[in-house]
Amino acid sequence: MFLVDNPVLQRELLSNLRAPRAFVLLLVYQLALASVIILAYPRETRIDLTSESAAAQKLVDFFFIGQFAIASLMAPSFSAGAITGEKERKTYEMLLASPLNTGSIVFGKLTAALTHLVVLMISSLPIIMLCLPLGGVSIYELLAAYIGLLFAILLFGSISVFCSSYFKRTASSLVVSYVIILPLLMVGVLTWTALSARADLRLIVTTTLVPTISIVFSLILLRVAARRLLYPPDIGSQGDEVVDLENEQKKAVGLVIQRDQFPDNLFAPPRRRTLMKDDANPIYDKEMHAELFSQGTLMLRLVIQLSMILAIPLMAAFLFWKPDLAYLYVSYVLVFNILSAPVFAAGAITSERERQTLDLLLTTTISNSQILWGKFLSGYRVAAVLTGFLMFPMLLACINPEVARNILAVLAFTIIIFFASVFNSVLSLFISSIVRKTSTALMLSYITLIALYLLPIAVYSLITSSTPDPDALRNLDYLGTTSPFMAAKSVPMASVQSGLEMSRANFGNPILVLAYLAITAVMTIVLFNLTAVLLRSRWRLTGRG
Repeated sequence: MFLVDNPVLQRELLSNLRAPRAFVLLLVYQLALASVIILAYPRETRIDLTSESAAAQKLVDFFFIGQFAIASLMAPSFSAGAITGEKERKTYEMLLASPLNTGSIVFGKLTAALTHLVVLMISSLPIIMLCLPLGGVSIYELLAAYIGLLFAILLFGSISVFCSSYFKRTASSLVVSYVIILPLLMVGVLTWTALSARADLRLIVTTTLVPTISIVFSLILLRVAARRLLYPPDIGSQGDEVVDLENEQKKAVGLVIQRDQFPDNLFAPPRRRTLMKDDANPIYDKEMHAELFSQGTLMLRLVIQLSMILAIPLMAAFLFWKPDLAYLYVSYVLVFNILSAPVFAAGAITSERERQTLDLLLTTTISNSQILWGKFLSGYRVAAVLTGFLMFPMLLACINPEVARNILAVLAFTIIIFFASVFNSVLSLFISSIVRKTSTALMLSYITLIALYLLPIAVYSLITSSTPDPDALRNLDYLGTTSPFMAAKSVPMASVQSGLEMSRANFGNPILVLAYLAITAVMTIVLFNLTAVLLRSRWRLTGRG
C-alpha cells in the first residue's frame, strides 16, 4: 500500500513527471552542469596522470557543493506544498475521508515530490564522470558523495512535508522550510570543505553518519506529520476559516506576538475596530490589518525565533570576534530578506486571482496608484521590520571600538541591505502580476533572485579556481554588480583587531558598491513602472485581452 498500490503516489508521479516543465527543468539543469564542466575543465595540453590533479579535486568539490545547494533550495519547492496544496485546492477533507491511512498519504506525497529531484541529481552522474580521467578523484568518492546527497534530499523533503502539515498556505510552509534548511546547508558545506584533505574520513561521514541522521530524523518528522493528518486541527469550513488570535496566543509556545504593543504593531498591527480615515489607502489598510495575518501568526513567530537564534552566534563571531568579516553577517541578513520578502509580496496580485476578486478590485473607484502602493507597502513593511530586527545587532556592535572605527562601512552595509530589500519586494510584486498562482510567483521570485545574487558568485569562484593568471582576474569582480553579497564584500574597511591578530585594511572596491546601488535602483524603478503599466492595462492583468 505504501509503494505499489498507493494511488496518491501514482497520481502525483504522473502529474509531476509528465508535465512539460519537468522536461524543461531537466534540460536546463543538464545544460547548466555541462557548462560548468566545460568552463572549469583544465586547459593544459598535457596532464600528468601519475600524480593527483588538484584541478580535478577542486572541480569535483565545486560540483557537489553546487548540487548540494541546489538540492537544498529545490527540495522545499517540490514538497512544501504536499499537504498545503490539498488545503488550498479544497481537497484536504476529501483526501482524509479516503480509505488510505495517513502513513500512505504522507509517504506517497514525499516520494512523488522527491522523485523528480532525485532524477535531476542522478542525471548529473555521466557529466561528473568526465572528471575521473583527470585523476585525483576516486570512483568511490563520487558514489559516496551521491549517497550523501540523496539522503540529504530525503531529510530536506521530510522537513518540508512536516512544515506543510502545520500550515494552511504553501507560502508559509515554504519559508519556514527554508529557514530550517538554511543552517543545515551551511553546516553541510562547511563540513564538506573542512574534510577536503581527508578523503577517507569524508567517505565514512557521507556513507554512514549522513544516512543514519537522515533516516532517523525523517522517520520522526514523517510520523509526526502522519499523526497530525489523523487528528487535524485545521479542518472545518474547508480549512480556510480565520484564526482566532486570542486562542492562538493562549496556545502559542515561545514567542507571543502582542499586536497592540511596540514593536509588534510595526509588522503585525491589530485588526481595525474603528472607521478608516478619509485619506487612508483602503488596500494598504486591508492588507496590514486583516489579509496578511488572517491565518494566524505561527509562520511569523517561527521565522523570528529561528532567525534570531541563528543570529546570536553569527553576531558574536563576525561582529565582535572577527569584525573584519562583518560582511558575512550582512550576507546572513540579506539571505533572510531574500527568504522573507517574496512571502509577503509574491501573493499580492495572485491571491486576488485565486480568490477571483481581481476583476472586482480593478473595477472599484480605488485608483491604480493606491492599489500598487498599498500592495507594495504592506508586503515591504513586514519584511523590512523583520529584517530590521537582524540589523539591530550590527548597530549594537558599534559599541565595539573596532567596529566603531568602521562606522562608514556599517552605513554602507545598511544602504546595501535597504536597496536589496526594496528590490526583492518590487521584483516579487512584478512577478505576482504576470503569473496566476502564488506558489508559482514565489518560486519564480526565488529563482530570479538566486540567478541575480548567487550565480555571479558561483561564476567568480569557478573562474578564480581554474585561472591562476592574476591579470585575467583583474576586473572579474564586476561580474557581481547585481549581487548585494559581492557589494557587501567590496565595502572598504579600516584595519581592525580581529581575534588575536591585527588585520590589514581592506580597501575593497567602492566602485563596485556604487555600481551595484545604481543598477539595483534602475532595475527597481523599471520593474515598479512595468507593474504600474500592467495595472493600467487591466485586460492584460486579468488575462482577458
